[in-house]
Amino acid sequence: MREAIVSVIGEVAVRPGKVKLELPPLSESGHAVPLAVSVDHPMTATDHVKAIHVFAEKNPQPYILSAYLGPRAGRAAIATRVRLADTQTVTAIAQLS
Repeated sequence: MREAIVSVIGEVAVRPGKVKLELPPLSESGHAVPLAVSVDHPMTATDHVKAIHVFAEKNPQPYILSAYLGPRAGRAAIATRVRLADTQTVTAIAQLS
């Protein structure tokens, strides 16, 4: 999974905090698992979340998605459904301006 993360964000240092990832603890089917990501960060013209990247360690393709945001988004939050191959660690990374 580290290779997938580096291919998207490069060698930038990743710091924990501010990102809230919501997934159900169990899912009937891994074909459409609800996923929500929010970032506790201001969304001003000079200081905002530029992107949210999501990775899953056991998927054949660990890089799941990138959502690109701008200051006019109002808040840094996304919600979707993803396919997960198995019980695994899912990681969300916010890219700030």
